[in-house]
Amino acid sequence: MTTTSAPLAASSSFEKRDGFLSRIADPTFNIVTVGLLLLAAAAIIYPLYFIVIASVSDPNLIAQGKVWLFPQGFTLEGYETLFKNDALVRGFGNSLLYTGVGTLVSVSIILCTGYALSRRDMPGRNFFMILFIITMFFDGGLIARYLVVRDLGLLNTMWAVILPGAVGVWNLIIARTFFETNVPAELREAAQIDGANDFRFFFKVALPLTKPLIALMAMTHIVAYWNSYFDAMIYLNDESMYPLQLVLRNVLIQSQASASLDTGSIDSYAAAQRLGELIKYGMIVVSTVPLLIIFPFLQKYFVKGATLGALK
Repeated sequence: MTTTSAPLAASSSFEKRDGFLSRIADPTFNIVTVGLLLLAAAAIIYPLYFIVIASVSDPNLIAQGKVWLFPQGFTLEGYETLFKNDALVRGFGNSLLYTGVGTLVSVSIILCTGYALSRRDMPGRNFFMILFIITMFFDGGLIARYLVVRDLGLLNTMWAVILPGAVGVWNLIIARTFFETNVPAELREAAQIDGANDFRFFFKVALPLTKPLIALMAMTHIVAYWNSYFDAMIYLNDESMYPLQLVLRNVLIQSQASASLDTGSIDSYAAAQRLGELIKYGMIVVSTVPLLIIFPFLQKYFVKGATLGALK
């Protein structure tokens, strides 16, 4: 009787101790986790907030470290200078056009190609996949790309900005993995029994299951096309076709050049430098706000698509 009750008492004491430790550990863990997440959020959000308040603050006060939480020496001079430039509005429209058409073209190609490569009955799919992967490691270089674009007659056209980078191999791999994981062959066989051909299955069955993937691809390419300026700088000669990023880059360079060439007086040079700083901060805000508006609507699908497409 005594020997039997001793192990029971010991196990009961262990359970009480483990329960006590778990009650202590859970709140501590939650506090530490929430604290770390708050620090990470502050490290991400504060720089964006600082750019916004700096764009309407006196650059001299910013340089003196007096701008922390609220604008100091409020001014809209930088934004006024930016929006007085007619090229800014035109560049904004061009960026919207390039981003919309480019995203549509890229997502369409990636979805179709990714689905085709996910089909195990596709002849030579491994060979084509190897060809795509090779392009991730070997590149002909800028001169070769320029010659190809020139020979295709795409110079100084919208397609020179869109087509050279329309397909990202990494996104293609994610799309292929997504289709292999979430669109089983049994589903296609069932659709074929019901009389659906490959095209009908892809558009009626496969695509409706890929909303997270479509959101992921769309968001990736929206950000890429919106922030792109190098291809436009290389392939476009007509300033009326420049995207927003290239227009903002030219405005900043011109403001800096005018400041460096201004030899009238120290005051005028300082004023030009001050305006250049305001323009720099205003440029960041103007070019970032559209993405900040779009991203919350796609965030749920973006995270889900990234998770499902990256796992098999």
